[in-house]
Amino acid sequence: MKKLYSTTMINTGGRAGEVHAPDASLSLKIAPPGGGGDATNPEQLFAAGYAACFNSALSLVLQREKIKAESQVTAIVSLYEKEAFDYIVGVELEGHVEGVEMDKAQELMEKAHQVCPYSKATRGNIEVTLKVV
Repeated sequence: MKKLYSTTMINTGGRAGEVHAPDASLSLKIAPPGGGGDATNPEQLFAAGYAACFNSALSLVLQREKIKAESQVTAIVSLYEKEAFDYIVGVELEGHVEGVEMDKAQELMEKAHQVCPYSKATRGNIEVTLKVV
């Protein structure tokens, strides 16, 4: 296996702190969900990464199938408390492929779900649902 990329982020203060890259390319304040202000939270960061990664996988599937269409993916990440001190996340991926019938778009989303590295990493660990919009 050939490594294509590696990155590092450092957090201090957990959900009430900050996260930064050692090379100073990214620095963000972190707050608990609903904390507001000028801070983000881990769920937003996960949603941003998953949406971008999945849409890239969907674009790859479109390219392989020789379909020229624009796509958009929205990742909705939810934090759940199963019981006290037992938390999990769930993800709903909403995808739109311009000019493609909904049934075909669902098929393309399913194929992208097999290709996307985030989908592979979460498979069997968290619930991920796919929805065409």
